Amino acid sequence: MDILISGYYGSKNGGDEAMLAAMLEVLREEGGEISATVISLNPEYTRKRHHVDAVPWLDVWTIIKKIRAADLLISGGGSLLQNVTSRRSLYYYLGIIFLAKIFGCKVMLYAQGIGPIKGALAKWLMNFILNRVDLITVRDHGSLEELERLKITRPKIFCTADPVLAIKPVSLDAGKKILARHALKKSGRLIGVSVRRWIDWQNCQSALAQALDKLAGEAGAQIIFIPMQFPNDIKAAESIAALMKNPAAVLEEEFSTAEILSLVGNMDVLIAIRLHALIFAGVMSVPMLGISYDPKIDRFLDSIGEKPIGSLSDVTAEKIFDAVIKKLDAKNFHDESLLQNLRELALQNARLALELLEK
Repeated sequence: MDILISGYYGSKNGGDEAMLAAMLEVLREEGGEISATVISLNPEYTRKRHHVDAVPWLDVWTIIKKIRAADLLISGGGSLLQNVTSRRSLYYYLGIIFLAKIFGCKVMLYAQGIGPIKGALAKWLMNFILNRVDLITVRDHGSLEELERLKITRPKIFCTADPVLAIKPVSLDAGKKILARHALKKSGRLIGVSVRRWIDWQNCQSALAQALDKLAGEAGAQIIFIPMQFPNDIKAAESIAALMKNPAAVLEEEFSTAEILSLVGNMDVLIAIRLHALIFAGVMSVPMLGISYDPKIDRFLDSIGEKPIGSLSDVTAEKIFDAVIKKLDAKNFHDESLLQNLRELALQNARLALELLEK
């Protein structure tokens, strides 16, 4: 069975690469012999990291050739179909889907986060193209509601969960070795932090620096910044560490999915502005605190019975400090039963894809 996968892959974003890794892992476990080709921003990087064939994202003729040879186009996962962060990317991903339907290839939207969609043309194209795909799974109820608002009703639609939730927990050993390599030992509490730059994030930058400083000084915590996207997140982390009086460690490396999972697993609490850093904490059963910059953060936290500690514009140092202390003192873990249900739903994405292939 030949599958072509379209998504934001090859950008060295740990969350997106984890989605692809999880998708390939589960499809192979559930379906056996599957030949996968990935449309990538950096085909060589994708080939080396995931051991799959890859084609350049702007090579239209090669993409068409691969579409014609494929049994199924998978679009996703991630927030591909939205036009808040980029208008052009929405039309690109819709264009790949449209090409697949023109050439008679089955299409599945795989655990996508839909929306927000703004503008009459974008809404019309979403309705016109997505009502012609074969199967849609979305990763949260907010995305399901967005499809309803756009009157996308013809394909079978399932609310599942983010693909990364199906990935297996890993050993803590790799994370311990990375910490040792950076002269960091497990003495006292380890507070992991995953940050990204975003519009008007200066308030959050200042609040985090103050809260982390206080945690290092009063609670004796070690502050460790874990990059999800290399090298962008390192610069964001360094800008916060520069505002602190107490030392903080910024891990200036690019890590594999398994290494990031292992690092997160060694933390006592994880604070994140990155969705997949929070999901990694869920996979590794680590208490998490999310700061919202996008509805996807709120949607995921809501699905496990949690809420953000604030948004980029209104979070305060006091809220961050108090929330971390509460997690440390009370061992206030997220609801494991809810997470287990999400893991089962994440596995359903692959099973539905394979059912579609068999038809």
